[in-house]
Amino acid sequence: MKEEKDEAKAKLSLKGLKRLLSLLRFMWPKKWAFIGGLGALIFSSLGTLAFPMLLGELLDAANPEASLQRINELALILLGIFAVNAVLSYYRIYLFAIVTQYMLAQLRQTTYNHMIRLPMRFFSSRRVGELNSRISSDISVLQETFTFTVAQFIRQMIVIIGGIFLLTLISYKLTIFMLAFVPLVAIGARIFGKAVRRLSKEAQSQVALSNVIVEETLQGISNVKAFNNESYESNRYSEATNEVITIGLKGARWRALFISLIVFSLFTSIVGVIWFGVYLVNQGAGLSSGDLFKFILYTLFIGASISGMADLYSQVQKAIGATDSLLDLLEEETEPQLTADCGDDKILKGNLRFDSVSFAYPSRPELEVLKGIDFEVKTGQKIALVGASGAGKTTITSLIFRFYDPNLGEVLLDNIPANELSLNCLRKQMAIVPQEVLLFGGTIAENIAYGKPGADFEELKLAAEKANALSFINSFPQGFDTVVGERGLQLSGGQKQRVAIARAILRDPKILVLDEATSALDTESESQVQSALNELMKGRTSIIIAHRLSTIREADTILVLDQGRIVEAGTHDELIGNADGKYYALQNIAR
Repeated sequence: MKEEKDEAKAKLSLKGLKRLLSLLRFMWPKKWAFIGGLGALIFSSLGTLAFPMLLGELLDAANPEASLQRINELALILLGIFAVNAVLSYYRIYLFAIVTQYMLAQLRQTTYNHMIRLPMRFFSSRRVGELNSRISSDISVLQETFTFTVAQFIRQMIVIIGGIFLLTLISYKLTIFMLAFVPLVAIGARIFGKAVRRLSKEAQSQVALSNVIVEETLQGISNVKAFNNESYESNRYSEATNEVITIGLKGARWRALFISLIVFSLFTSIVGVIWFGVYLVNQGAGLSSGDLFKFILYTLFIGASISGMADLYSQVQKAIGATDSLLDLLEEETEPQLTADCGDDKILKGNLRFDSVSFAYPSRPELEVLKGIDFEVKTGQKIALVGASGAGKTTITSLIFRFYDPNLGEVLLDNIPANELSLNCLRKQMAIVPQEVLLFGGTIAENIAYGKPGADFEELKLAAEKANALSFINSFPQGFDTVVGERGLQLSGGQKQRVAIARAILRDPKILVLDEATSALDTESESQVQSALNELMKGRTSIIIAHRLSTIREADTILVLDQGRIVEAGTHDELIGNADGKYYALQNIAR
């Protein structure tokens, strides 16, 4: 199916070119620099076209009748044109660089900002390395295109069109003879261009796949080393990159054939033009030796431009392939109302209700994870979710945060359907301490402050103290400025958990989700942190997921889930009294 889609895109070359040109909207804030660079490009190209004409005039002046003054004038004009062209080339390159760098920065920012605002269902069906490749590899291709290819393409078109016009003025007969070779080149460009574009897209996809392998390997480096799989990962990456070589060499063969055709056509046309031009001079057809020299030079200029267009064409094809991938990403629909304001009238009290909620993940629509879930949590209550793995506990928290919306039923907050609240407003009033803590590669202070960007140091310190994290933080030589490493590798599991708890404490949420929040702590730390969490949970709605049932004895209500349904509900004492119940069985397993 993917190959059919790529093939359909390959046939829509005009649409692909339009999509590529649509990226020019990102350079609009630097439009004057672009106009200046374009003007420098046009005038330098016209100066280049004047060169053969003046050189032909200089050649015609090589006779006893011509004055030395005229010869000197022509030489000085040529030198002046070269000097002006040098200045114009400098400003053209510099101004286009300004436009391109700004444009690509805007494109990277737009792509990144759009990507992080996409719904969770999008990320559940993509790999991180593939998405990272969109911002790195694809935009690198576009950088080359807009820095070099576009300018060269415009320049070559000016030379070709202007050169043909001047050739017609010199000799329309020779011009018609020379242009007879053009259809052959055009047919060749059509045939070879399609093959080059297809192989370029394949190469981009394969590079993205190899990036995925690197991303996954580095993210799971501890597992790679624990299972002694360095050789396995090396082989996997080698196979992926070798496939890039194979596809790249196929593309190189097609490009080589294309350029060979162009070069052959170029020299064939030059020989033919010289032969026919000499014939016209000998026949006295009003063509001087200087005119023939001009014509040959213009033919060389035009031929070189057409030859250069071959490589430019393949670069444009690669850029169109990269643009397709980027714009496909940018056309994905983001989460709704993500940037809406959160005024005082929208501050939640913390009431939460699930009303006949059923849900299946978009990637597995046939497998219903939640089936008719009904429960209510009043402000300040603590509710615990227990059950075997896969029972639906974490899915419930995903619906609370509106990572997904229910297929059936409603999630209500303060009796308002969750999908009627701004996501920005809703999530600002929630916090989560997950089972698998993800810390960013910065400092401990930066990771805690992620719960409340802009918080001062005293707030960070107080949050760390409440989370029982202050003692181990102060034990580090750099304290809060200690760098935690990629994904928090420099910290132990318990330390990472306490940093995550401090982050949630700092946020001061209305609704708190604890997903196995104390699972990585030793007995002493668990007792201290559980005490801090109990203090934190006072006055706010708390959802607790736990396998260690000793951590939920004080919950107001315990919901027991089994295969996506609530099979029991009550306090610990009520549920433990039912020897035939699921909770009683789970309690015995936990022991």
